[in-house]
Parts: sequence; structure tokens; C-alpha cells
Amino acid sequence: MKKIISEIKELELANGLKGRYFHTDFMTIGFVDIKKGAILPAHSHFHEQTTQVTEGKLEMTINGVTQILEPGIITLIPSNVVHSARALTDCKVTDIFCPVREDYK
Repeated sequence: MKKIISEIKELELANGLKGRYFHTDFMTIGFVDIKKGAILPAHSHFHEQTTQVTEGKLEMTINGVTQILEPGIITLIPSNVVHSARALTDCKVTDIFCPVREDYK
């Protein structure tokens, strides 16, 4: 199945944070645009998640540890771990979730 990312329906997850999500049988891939200063409040979910910044700088706190993500860095968010984020610049991020995020369909 081939999709053009820019044609995938966009979901607004928080103020200044929008994503387009591609689903397979076992995972969800998110292509996320985050405006500078946008905040993703602390939350957790049973999905394992990886986050990779492809453009910009993102401050992310995972299980109480804060780190700065920039292009070339990938991080793991284990299942059920509290995490949050704040965009230090405009960012483009690729998130991968396993299992599928049914709530993003």
C-alpha cells in the first residue's frame, strides 16, 4: 500500500502539534509537525514508541529524565512510561508506535 504523506488526514493532538498517521497491521507511523513553543502534556500509553526528530530541536522528558532531541537522534519511550515534550524550535518528528494506535485512525 502506497500513500502520499501530505494527503493523509491530519490530526491535531495539541495546540501547535499536528500529525499524519500511517497504519500497518502491527504499528503506526506518525509524521508530526510541531510549532515552536508547543507543549505535549505529560501522558502515558500502553504502546511502545520511538521518536526521531528530522528537523528542529525538541525537549522531551521521559520517566523524569529530560533530553534534547535533534536530527540524527532517536529515543525510546517504553510502554506505560510518562513522557512530555516541548518544541524549542519548529520541529518535524517521526513517531513509531507498536501496537497500532487505533485512536489515531
